[in-house]
Amino acid sequence: MASATVSSIPLTLSALFLLFTSTALAQTAPAAAPPGPLNFTGILEKNGQYTYFLRLLAKSQVGSQIQNQLNSTTEGFTVLAPTDNAFNNLKAGTINSLDEQKKVQLVLFHVLPKYYSLNDLQFVSNPVRTQATGQDGGVYGLNFTGQNNQVNVSTGVVETQINNALTQQKPLAIYQVDKVLLPAEFFEVKSPAEAPSPATRIIIRVQL
Repeated sequence: MASATVSSIPLTLSALFLLFTSTALAQTAPAAAPPGPLNFTGILEKNGQYTYFLRLLAKSQVGSQIQNQLNSTTEGFTVLAPTDNAFNNLKAGTINSLDEQKKVQLVLFHVLPKYYSLNDLQFVSNPVRTQATGQDGGVYGLNFTGQNNQVNVSTGVVETQINNALTQQKPLAIYQVDKVLLPAEFFEVKSPAEAPSPATRIIIRVQL
């Protein structure tokens, strides 16, 4: 009887030691930190090949507007970010030929006012509205086609693949595009305004 009692003591102490150790570790283990707020322009800066697009975002203030709305939006945003090579491959003077309003429209044309995963874009109903609008209030749209996780986007004058997802963390998705998405509306030829008809002269003859 004595030997059985003595042999059980080391086992009891070991169990108590393990229990104490696991409890101490549980109490000292740091809790997982909640994810920080999304930094829209920071994501582009980190990838290092969006200098021109970042410059336009800053000058048009679209970048700060998106950042401010990320904390309150229920729909989210999808941004199609052209690389520096995409801008370098444009015809010389393309961007400089745009007035300030059209430069803002160009940036907004790369922003969709809703979060779309790549899978969403394969089956979305076209055209997909962008944040850009014309002087008449008409919304500029994009067309997406996809197959086997490969998505193409078309403006009507430019078509390119979506090659890389920089982030797909709702409420923000940012995808790389290797061409600048030029709106077809920039190239529409407006019919000349009709010449006004000659004014009709009314002659009143007064008899004296």
